Amino acid sequence: MTSYTDEHVIEAAAFLKPYLSITPQIAILAGSGLGGVVDEIEDSIRIRYRDIPHFPVSSVKGHAGEVVAGNISGKHLFVLSGRVHYYEGYGFKTIVFPIKTMASLGVKTLIVTNAAGGINYTFSPGDMVAITGHMDLMREISLSPSGQPQGPEKVYDPKLIDQANHAAEAVGVTLKTGIYAAVSGPSYETAAEIRALRIMGADMVGMSTVPEVNAANRLGMKVLGFSFITNLATGMSRNPLSHQEVIETSGRILPVFSVLVKRIVNKL
Repeated sequence: MTSYTDEHVIEAAAFLKPYLSITPQIAILAGSGLGGVVDEIEDSIRIRYRDIPHFPVSSVKGHAGEVVAGNISGKHLFVLSGRVHYYEGYGFKTIVFPIKTMASLGVKTLIVTNAAGGINYTFSPGDMVAITGHMDLMREISLSPSGQPQGPEKVYDPKLIDQANHAAEAVGVTLKTGIYAAVSGPSYETAAEIRALRIMGADMVGMSTVPEVNAANRLGMKVLGFSFITNLATGMSRNPLSHQEVIETSGRILPVFSVLVKRIVNKL
């Protein structure tokens, strides 16, 4: 397993710089089935993860594995189309490597998305949820450079959440809010675990996002997070859970999210 260093980050950033006429300050990390947001980018340049020095490549369906640079609503940005996960066998330093590379290039704002199972009884497949907080059940230990535990008080920027709500109202999109619980996977949660998570205060559950968000905060980025409810969690539906359902539901949500993200980016 690669032991990532600051030199690796510098090498990845140096590889990407020649492709950029203007260095974006905004990045979007697109989760399962949501990489199609890259179709909204104008004057786009696509670079495969496998071609970027040290970049990890996902093995999960619905993750294209490419960096797309261009502009939306006149704002220059990156889209990270796909991510790697802890359950794929990657360590946390590997998972957050793309975020560290984006920070090295000057990205100040990260919009992160994920597909999630609904725990809140008021949530339904197809709902978009602005993440207001998370529960880190992946056992990731966040350390400062001095080796001391460290964690921000407000992980998801309140002002960006307000902007997202205003943007949703403007384009006629219903945007809910909730707490995201991150688990290690790859197995879907049991009904007993879902009941416990609900008691703890979680509204949705997934297997990603928290490592990247924690890293972004430590690197000084402002973060806006979205969960897309692609299925009801175990014990809340008679239908068996499947990754195919996640991909199909994400595909139905994508056009609505594309409208919303254009509005949000325009106001950043």
